Amino acid sequence: MRRIPLIARAMRRASGYCVLALCLVAVCMTGVEAQTQLKTINNPKGGLIVYGLVDGQSTEAGAMGAVLRSLHNQYGDKPQVGKIFHVRGTDTVATFFTLVKRNQGNAQVAGLLIACKISADHVEAALITDDAARFGSTVNPMLNTLFGVWPKRGAAASGGGAPASPVAPLRTYSLPDHSASVSLPEGWNVAPSSGMGTIIASGPGGEAVTLGYAMLAMNSNDPRVQQTMKFAQGAGRNTSYARALYYPYGGDLAKAMVDLNAMSRRMQGLSVPNIQIADEERVPSPASERCAHLTGNIDVGDGKGPLEMNSVFCQGPLSQMGQYMNMVFHTAVPVALADKERATMGAILASFTVNQQVVNAQASAIAAPAIAQIHAIGQAAAHQASSAHAAQDAHNRSVEERWDSLDKQHQAFSNYLLDQTVILDNQNNAHGTLWNQTADLLVKSDPNRFEYVNTPNYWKGIDY
Repeated sequence: MRRIPLIARAMRRASGYCVLALCLVAVCMTGVEAQTQLKTINNPKGGLIVYGLVDGQSTEAGAMGAVLRSLHNQYGDKPQVGKIFHVRGTDTVATFFTLVKRNQGNAQVAGLLIACKISADHVEAALITDDAARFGSTVNPMLNTLFGVWPKRGAAASGGGAPASPVAPLRTYSLPDHSASVSLPEGWNVAPSSGMGTIIASGPGGEAVTLGYAMLAMNSNDPRVQQTMKFAQGAGRNTSYARALYYPYGGDLAKAMVDLNAMSRRMQGLSVPNIQIADEERVPSPASERCAHLTGNIDVGDGKGPLEMNSVFCQGPLSQMGQYMNMVFHTAVPVALADKERATMGAILASFTVNQQVVNAQASAIAAPAIAQIHAIGQAAAHQASSAHAAQDAHNRSVEERWDSLDKQHQAFSNYLLDQTVILDNQNNAHGTLWNQTADLLVKSDPNRFEYVNTPNYWKGIDY
């Protein structure tokens, strides 16, 4: 089973177009001999192809490791790779990978590395790469070009030049808010709830991907959070605290993903799928995060049977208030289609990119009106205080209204800092403060029942 490339690191990097110039000098050295000249093709339809003999290597694994080490040294970022898989009908092995060119503007790249043993002591390798946002649409043309000019690989194949189950034709889809993009096959649908850097999509055969899905949780082992939990179970039953995710931080990542997913779906009134994790493998991640690659089966209870699941789950650091962010990158495909579509699902994941500048701008735009109003109210209150006695102002209704408005604005800004939103439930005539992701899902799923509450319409004692 192929391992999903670790896409979580891309959530903090702006994507930019820059084709990887693969100059694999000194991929491997034997004594003082230089690496045999490699062949390079600039594919007319996009992307770059490099192939040839990897000196000093006699196994496919050794050749692939040498190439990946060279990429790491050249661009300052360790490639995030999937599990090695055999290309059906051939003697070749391959793996997908992603890479960030840290020393060249953090350009984001995706690719496929293939190795072929052509004799007892010689191995050839090939790299096809492109900008991550384009890779899904250019991988197949590059494979066709490569197989047409790489005779050693063609001789190893028992059939035609292409893999038995190639990547399906993909086209790039960008969210309306321009916060993220992904390459998807024809016939796929993107859920209306997608946005703010998250894409949820489904295919005609029951396939599904959830990319960049965030779940904010509070560490239930923290004494301060435990006090909040008591409040949420009592006087705060109608506040956002009653709808927060409370879960211990730092435990097993597989269990955390399953449990947090179940808690989040129950709060949204959704069914909880049966998830069986077959394999958990820690993957490289920044020092402040923990990430794992999870594989197994998932049954959503629709009577159509289990799906093969591939997920990357990452858990961020704790904040001073005991909060931590969890991020999910997930694919699911019916078991009957898994062999045929596994490469396509990998290419979809490799093509996912986030425009963090847009996400940040969206957050700033939400906060800007509240900040401006706080400043205006503060100036008005200062002017009022300078022209009247403090005791008189304290009993003046207009001043009380100003302070009340100021309280609302402070609460609005606090909500922004905590990624929270106030919504109105028209059915129950009730207000609630929810995490932005949850509020957005509710409003989009049933706009007649749920709507956002503007700051002037906050209810005292409930919203602030």
